[in-house]
Amino acid sequence: MFYEESQRVRNLRTQLMNFVERYIYPNDQRFYREAEELGPWQIYPIVEELKPEARKQGLWNLFLPDSEFGAGLSNLEYAPLCEIMGHSHLAPEVFNCSAPDTGNMEVLVRYGTKEQQERWLTPLLAGEIRSCFAMTEPAVASSDATNIQSTIARNGDHYVINGHKWYTTNATDPRCKICIFMGKTDSGNPDRHKQQSMVLVPMDTPGVKVNRPLPVFGS
Repeated sequence: MFYEESQRVRNLRTQLMNFVERYIYPNDQRFYREAEELGPWQIYPIVEELKPEARKQGLWNLFLPDSEFGAGLSNLEYAPLCEIMGHSHLAPEVFNCSAPDTGNMEVLVRYGTKEQQERWLTPLLAGEIRSCFAMTEPAVASSDATNIQSTIARNGDHYVINGHKWYTTNATDPRCKICIFMGKTDSGNPDRHKQQSMVLVPMDTPGVKVNRPLPVFGS
C-alpha cells in the first residue's frame, strides 16, 4: 500500500526522532536500572523527568484522533509515530501514549459524561494518573469476551459487581485510580455479543481488591 505522509506527520516524525535520540535512547539503561532497583509497578523517576519535556515540545497524546483532546491524527497518520515510540520500553509513557491508558481515554472521550471526563479523562490526558481495563478472567478464555463470567447487576441507583479478573495491566500501579470493568449485564440475551457491558469503577470503591501482580514470561 502506498502512503504519502503529510507535511505535518513528516514534521512530527522528525521532531519525535530528535527527541528519542536526545532523551530516550540515552536513558534506556537508566530506565531498566530503576525498574530493577525499585521493582515492578513503581513510579520511575526518569519517566517523570521526561514527561514535562515531551509535553512542552507538543509530543503528547499523539494517539488521540479527537483534536479537542489530542493531536487530531488519523490511525494511519499515527502509525509511523507509534513505530518510533515502540523502539523503546521507556518511550510510550513519556509521550503519554501507553496502553491501556490510550484505549481507556478513547472510551472516555467517546462515551464519558462531562462529569466523568472532568474526573478521569482530564488527569489521564495530563499524565497525572493511570487506569486499567479489567476483562481477562482466570477460568475462561477471555480473549473472546463472550466467555467472561463476571456480573454487573443494577440495584437501585447502584451497580453490584461480582467477578475475579487478572492480568489487569496497571491495576497494581500506585497511580491507578480508575478501572473500566467488563461484565455481563444481560446473560439471557440470545445474541451473546450483546450480553456484556462496561462500567467505570474507581479503584478505591469498597470491595475492590488487588491481590498481586502476575508475572508474564518470568518478568
